[in-house]
Amino acid sequence: MTARRKLLEPAWLLHHRPWSDTSRILELMTRGYGRVTLFAHGARRPNSPLRSVLRPFAPLLVSWSGRQDGGTLTNAELAGVAPAPPPAVLMSCYYLNELLLKLLAHEDRHDAIYDAYATALAELAAGAEPEALRRFERVLLDELGYGVDLARDAGSGRPVDPERYYHFQPGQGVLAVREEAPGPGVHAGRDLLSVAHGEYGLPTAQRAARGIYGAVIAHCLEGRGLASRDVMLAMRRRGREE
Repeated sequence: MTARRKLLEPAWLLHHRPWSDTSRILELMTRGYGRVTLFAHGARRPNSPLRSVLRPFAPLLVSWSGRQDGGTLTNAELAGVAPAPPPAVLMSCYYLNELLLKLLAHEDRHDAIYDAYATALAELAAGAEPEALRRFERVLLDELGYGVDLARDAGSGRPVDPERYYHFQPGQGVLAVREEAPGPGVHAGRDLLSVAHGEYGLPTAQRAARGIYGAVIAHCLEGRGLASRDVMLAMRRRGREE
C-alpha cells in the first residue's frame, strides 16, 4: 500500500450529495484520517453495489486512492452489523452528523470523537436519549478545546456551591448570581455539579446540560445555525401544544 492509497479504513458516512449524473460526493469521518471528502464514481447507478452500502449510521470500511481529502473512493463495505436508529431518534442522529460537519476540521484525527460517535448511535438506538446527546456533546467540545469547567465559579475561582445559583457565559464559564430562585439561563449549583460529573438523570440537570452545551456550540458556530436542532425544537414545541 502506498501513501496515496488507503485500504479498509473504518469510517462513518456523515453526508452525501449528487455529483455529475451518476456519482456522489461523500463526507466521511474516518478513524485514522479524521474527516475527509471523497468522490464516489458511479455510486448513483441503479446497479452499483455502493447504493446499498453508502448510508448514514452504518459502520463502514472504505478504500480510496489519491489525496486523503478529495480522493477517489475505490471500495466500500459494511463493517459488521449495527442496529438501525428507530424513526423517533433519527433527527438526533442527524444532529450528531451536522455537529461533526460544522465543527470538525478536515483531516483532523480525533479517536475519542470517533468512538463517542459510535457509542452515541448505539445508545440512541437503545432509547437512551437525551443522555446520549449530552455525553457526545461533552466529548466533542472537550476534544476540540471548548470544554467548560462547571465545578468552579469563573468570577471568584471558588468551587460551585450546590445551594447557590449560577449563570453560564460562553467564553467565561459559570458566574454566581444574586437571585435566590432560578430564572431564564440560571442554573442551581447542584445541577451544574451533576453535569460536571456526567450525571444527567435529573430533569433539572438535563436542562442545565442542554442549555450550557447548546450555548457553547452556538458560540463555536459563530452565527451558523443547525438545521437539525431547529427541527428538533420545533417538534418539541408541537408535542407540547398537542
